[in-house]
Amino acid sequence: MLRLGQSHYDALRQHGEQTYPHECCGVLLGRMEDDGARTVTSIARAGNTRTDSPQNRYNIDPKELVRIQREGRQRGEDIIGFYHSHPDHPARWSQTDLAEAHWFGCSYVITSVEKGKAVLTNSFELTGMDEDDKKLVDEKIEVV
Repeated sequence: MLRLGQSHYDALRQHGEQTYPHECCGVLLGRMEDDGARTVTSIARAGNTRTDSPQNRYNIDPKELVRIQREGRQRGEDIIGFYHSHPDHPARWSQTDLAEAHWFGCSYVITSVEKGKAVLTNSFELTGMDEDDKKLVDEKIEVV
């Protein structure tokens, strides 16, 4: 389960609206709870560095990701997930999303943005032991 506050939930959805018709992307920072839930304590917007197809693909620059991770650790936070938007497309993962997901045990949040308005937000956990058996499975979002 992914737990996040209303302000973080609203912020990642607004990010998708602001970057429409391109995909937005960002990082979820927080902690793992004893009950297995991931609790978001902050989010970090990232720039989408994809220039070939930013309306249906995203990429976070590795240098930016390292900076976000370092700043999070200074606050006692870990990377617990990622988010991005699907402009005029369902809030479901694509084969590309699965192929480019590599952070096992993390949440992958997708918001469908239709005609510039955030409509539906879903979360998926990346499970498996390696690249050959990884899966994105539905994950409950609890907005607190």
